[in-house]
This record gives sequence, structure tokens and C-alpha cells, in this order.
Amino acid sequence: MTDANEGSDVSRRDYIKAAGAGTIGVTGLAGCMGGGGEGDSTTTTDSGSETTTESSDGGDTTTEDSSSNYNTLEVQHWWTGGDGAAAVEALFEGFKQKHPDIKVNQNPVPGGAGQNLKTVIKKRVLNKNPPSSWQAWPGAHLQPFVDANKLKDIGDSVWGTNDMKSAYKQGPKDVAKPGGKFVTVPINIHRLNNLFYNKKVVESAGVDPSSISKPSDLVSAMKKVENKTDAVGMAHQTKSAWSTSQLWAQVLLGEYGRETYVAFTEGKVEANKKAIKDSLSIVKEYKQYFNDDAGSISWTEANKKVINGEAAFFHQGDWAAGMYRGQDGFEFEKDWGQVPFPGTDGIYALNMDSFPFPKNNPSPKATEKFLQYCGSVEAQERFNPKKGSIPPRTDVPKDKFGPFLSRQMDDFANSESQVKSIQHGLAIPPEAKSNFGDAMSTFTSGWNVDKTYKQLTQAFN
Repeated sequence: MTDANEGSDVSRRDYIKAAGAGTIGVTGLAGCMGGGGEGDSTTTTDSGSETTTESSDGGDTTTEDSSSNYNTLEVQHWWTGGDGAAAVEALFEGFKQKHPDIKVNQNPVPGGAGQNLKTVIKKRVLNKNPPSSWQAWPGAHLQPFVDANKLKDIGDSVWGTNDMKSAYKQGPKDVAKPGGKFVTVPINIHRLNNLFYNKKVVESAGVDPSSISKPSDLVSAMKKVENKTDAVGMAHQTKSAWSTSQLWAQVLLGEYGRETYVAFTEGKVEANKKAIKDSLSIVKEYKQYFNDDAGSISWTEANKKVINGEAAFFHQGDWAAGMYRGQDGFEFEKDWGQVPFPGTDGIYALNMDSFPFPKNNPSPKATEKFLQYCGSVEAQERFNPKKGSIPPRTDVPKDKFGPFLSRQMDDFANSESQVKSIQHGLAIPPEAKSNFGDAMSTFTSGWNVDKTYKQLTQAFN
């Protein structure tokens, strides 16, 4: 799972330094890269079959000869290995079977845990040469493109097909329309509010993970583990801050509830000072139960400690379960288990991938067909079992997903609310996310609650 730990993000001001209304936003967007000019431009594809005219306000009109004469569909993504590569190949295999008349150019951009792709896409969009679509976290992550009027409203052309609006729950629909209009199609969900555990270790310690009612109560459970077994309370990595950022977000959610979590994502930091500082303090308490080598290992190496019985608990996105399922003799509900992070029952914390529809699109008809397919039962049934994720549609059959993901699908379908990931930028725009990451890096380097809180108060400015 290479997209768990992503690199630093590009700030929102890098996209729209002159962010304002109408032409100012787009002029500022172009000016950031020094590419492109003002006013109208006309682009004709090599085939001569399509002409796109983009006005200075970022709008466009695109035509093709006919629906049976498609230009090449170019899709960029960072899934170049492991479960992601297998999943995206299954997706395109199904699409080609359904639309054999559409030529597909997968143009992956590996490396940087997705950051390389983000850089390429920003440049291409600014230069009015976007791919047909690309892999993108939805929600606030796409807000700079929305503000610059670079994404097309697909509420009717795509979301009006395949019963998508009724099959998607509210959380995934919300992240698909960061500016109020549908501009992207989420294809998967990775859950963030998980607590994984080694069953033998917790049973030896006399700890029942399902009985831990809130994050602060997890401290005594970890202490009990370390008093009664040779395992550490929690496997974790602090080599980079993202794992701790995720962990803190679940602590805030579980200890203080959805309203406080959402208020933080809206920038209401000082109004929730006690909750934010208490949550930081709880994570700081957890630290004494981390493995001693937390500062020098990766999340996968930390996860191996759960598999080997060297740690009782592990917090991570549900990509962690892919390692368990790939380990011979380590079976779900026999050797390992999962519960919602304490205090988050009934909530599904979302990280998602999606495919947006850019304006000035080189293949609008083909892109429309592709996004319609991504929103279908068939596509999500193909993609998600291989990816180790669940579909955002609630009507996808469970028979291909195995026991763990099937249970996650049930939890999602029955969830009372779905909250957006802070760490992955679904809940907060790029500049705030970058500042949030800086604050959490400060936290993991010195574990200073007051200093970290002060940085968080400035993150949304």
C-alpha cells in the first residue's frame, strides 16, 4: 500500500495566489507556473477530431465528431506496484471489455507516494493540457481546482447514470462535490478509524478490545498488556509524522465526537482548545507504550510486530489488513482482529481515491464513459477486492471481498456518519494540510503539546 504515506502537499496559494472571483482566480493560477496566457485559446488534437476553446474565466466548450469516434483516454495514476497495480489493471480490463472502441493510455507517474503525480497534474492543468482524468483524493484536496474553475460539473452526465446518487452514501457524495457540484467520481474507500490487534496477545493480557469505550481508556489496556506479556502495547512508527497525525485525528474523534472533529476541520481551533490539547496529551501517553524503534522503522515494519506477536495493538488505515491477509497462518478472527477505534462506533472515517473530470479535456466523450464506468457496480467490484478497499457504492455484492472487507462493508452501510480524512486532505485544503503536517512533525520531534497546539491555531490562517 504505497499511498498510505504521502509526501508533503502543494499549498493552496501555489495554485491560486491571486485567488478571487472570475478571471482573477484563473489568471493567478496560470501566473503561478509562468505558463499559458490570458484570454481565449484553441487547442486541436493530433487527430484533428476535437477542438477546445477555453475562455479567460476557465470555462470551456469541447466537441468531438461523434460518440463513436473517441479520442484516446489518458489516465494518470500512481498505482505502479502491489495491490494498487493489480486493482487498476482489473479496472481497465473491465473498461476495455465494455468499451473496446476506446483506446486507453495509462500514463502512470510513480514515486513520491503520489506527490510526483500531484506535481505533474498541477503543471498540466495550469498549461491547459490536462490528461483525460487522474487519480486524486477528493474533497478539499480538489478545492484549488474548483476555485480556479478547472473541473467540469458532471452531476447529470456522470452522476445521473448508474443510480449513483442513490447508491453512494452522503459522505462519499459530499467529497465528490467540494464546490457544491459533482466534479469527480470516488472509486474506493479506505477506513481510517481502525484498531487492529493480535488476538493471542490481548487474550493473554486479559484485554477485550471491544470493551475499550474511548481513546483515553486504551492507555490502561496497553499498560495491562505490558504488565502481563512480553509484547509492547502499540506498534507504531514516528520516523515520519503521518502515522501520528492519523492517530491523533482518531483520538480527537473518539474522545470528543464528530462535531468537535468537524469543527477542527473548519478551522475552529481555539474554540476547541481543551479537546485538541487533551487529544494531543492522550497520544503523548500512548508513546510510552510504542516499540522502542518507532523512530527508525516504517509502518509496514511496525505492522509486522503485530503479526509476530511483539505488539498488541496497531492503529492504521485498513490497508494494514492487506499484510495480514497475505501472511500464511495469520487468520482474521483467529489470529488477528479489528474494532472501530475506541469511541468511534457508528462512524466511518474516509480516505478515498477518485477520478475528476478536467475542463479543456482532450477526450470528453471517452472520459465521460470512463467515469460512468468507475461509478458502476462492475467497476467497483473489480477494483476494490484487489486494492484491499471497499466500494463507495452500497449495492456491490460482497462475495469477492472476504470476511474482513465484507464486515467493513457492513459497517460502512450501517454507519450513521462518515467523516473525511484530515491527513489525506479530504477534510482540509492543501495549504491547511501542509501547515497541519508541519505541526504534527513538531509534535513527533519533541512531544510538546503546547507548542504543537500553538502551531495548529495558525494552520488555517
